[in-house]
Amino acid sequence: MSGQAHAYSLRQRLLLSLLASIALVWLATAVFSYVDARHELDELLDAHLAQSVALLLAQTGHEPEEIDTEHMAQLHKRARNVAIQMWENGSTLRLHSASAPAARLSPQDEGFSDATIAGKRWRVFSAWDARRHYLVQVGERYETRDEIALSLVKNLLLPLLFALPLLGLLVWINVARGLRPLALLGRQVAEREPGKLDALDAGAIPAEVRPLVENLNRLFARVAQLIDKERRFTADAAHELRTPLAGLKTQAQVARASVDEAERARALDQVLAGCDRASHLVQQLLTLARLDPDQPGEPAQACDLQALARAAVAELAPYAWSKQVDIELAEGAALELRGHAGLIAILLRNLIDNAIRYSPAGGSVRVRAAREGAAAVLTVSDQGPGIPVDERARVGQRFYRILGNDAFGSGLGLSIVKRIAELHRASVGLDEGEQGKGLAVSVSFDN
Repeated sequence: MSGQAHAYSLRQRLLLSLLASIALVWLATAVFSYVDARHELDELLDAHLAQSVALLLAQTGHEPEEIDTEHMAQLHKRARNVAIQMWENGSTLRLHSASAPAARLSPQDEGFSDATIAGKRWRVFSAWDARRHYLVQVGERYETRDEIALSLVKNLLLPLLFALPLLGLLVWINVARGLRPLALLGRQVAEREPGKLDALDAGAIPAEVRPLVENLNRLFARVAQLIDKERRFTADAAHELRTPLAGLKTQAQVARASVDEAERARALDQVLAGCDRASHLVQQLLTLARLDPDQPGEPAQACDLQALARAAVAELAPYAWSKQVDIELAEGAALELRGHAGLIAILLRNLIDNAIRYSPAGGSVRVRAAREGAAAVLTVSDQGPGIPVDERARVGQRFYRILGNDAFGSGLGLSIVKRIAELHRASVGLDEGEQGKGLAVSVSFDN
C-alpha cells in the first residue's frame, strides 16, 4: 500500500516540469524584455522631450503670443499627458498648453528632472533660449510611459496563455508516444507466467530503457539459475534423506518384531546411529542453505585464525577421542585476517570433522595455521584413504562421495568449505597428506 500511495505518473511529471520550465523561461524573457524595453522607451521619450523643447526654443524669435499652444488640436489620445510651458525670465508664464498646470513643471532650469504635480509624476526637460530670456519646459506624465510598458508586457505574456495549453497537448502526445515502449515492456512482464524466465526482447526499445531490460534479463538469468540450483538441491536432499529414513524404519521394525533381547538392543543401537546420521545430514543441509545467499549475514571483521583453529580442535577433541584418533594443532603465533569469524569456524569444524571421520583408529589429524607470503593458510591433514587425483575436482560437489568409501558422511562437508572459501575470496587445494598418506586440505586467505 505504501508503494502505491507514493507512486507518481512519469508522464504527468514530465508534462508539468516541461510546461513549468517553458513558462519560467517565458516569464524571465518577458521581465528582461520589459526592463530593456522600458530603458529604451525612456531614452526615446526623453529624446522626444528634448526635441520638443528645441523646436519651441527655435520659435522664440517670434512673440510668444503668436505661438498658439493653448488651442492646439489634440491629435493623439496621449496628448493630454504632455504639457508645454514658456516662462519669461523664468518667472512669468507667457505660453502654455491646455494640459499644463499654472505652476512651473519643475524648479530645475536645465536638463531632465522628475516632478510630482497634483499627485501625478512628471518627466520634465527644461532649457533656456540663447539670450536666457525665455525658459521652456516640456513635461510628460509617467503614467503614459507605464501604460506603454504595460502594453508591451501584455503583448509578451498574452501569447503564453494560448501557447501553454497547445504546448501541453503536444508534450502530452509526444511523451505518451515516447513512453509507449516502457508501457509495452510493463505489460510484457506483467503477463508472464511465474516460471517463464527467458530474456525479454530488447530489439525495439529506446536506448534509455535498454539498461533496464538488460538488468532485468540478467536478474531473470540469476533467478533461473537459483531456482534450478534449489531444485537440484531439493532433489538431492530428498534422495539422501530417503536412505537413512528407510534404514531407521527397517531397524525399528526389526526391534519391534524381535523376541531376542540382544537382537533388539542391536536394532535399537542401529536406530540411534541412523538418527545421528540423519541429524548430521540435516545440520549440514541447514548450514549449506544459510550459505547460499550472495553475502553472509555477519559483517567482516578482524579475526585470529590461530585462535579459531584452537577452538575448533578443542570442540572436536572428544569426537576424535571416541574414534581413537589423535588430533594435533601446530604451534604458531596469532594469525590475523579480515573475514567472518562464525563462517570460518564452520569451515574449520567441517574440515576437522571430515579428517577425523575418514581417519582409521590409531591415526592422527594435524591442523596448522601459518603465514605463507601475503596469505594466511589453513591446512588440515589426515591419514585416511585420501582422494584419487582424478576425483578431486568432483569432491566439492554436493552429496558427492567416493565409491567404495563406507565412512559415515553426507557428502556436504567440502561443499560447505568451498562455499565459505568463495565468500572470503579464498582458494581451496587438495593434496596428499604427510608422508604421502591420507589427504591434506589447504585454504588460502589472500587478505
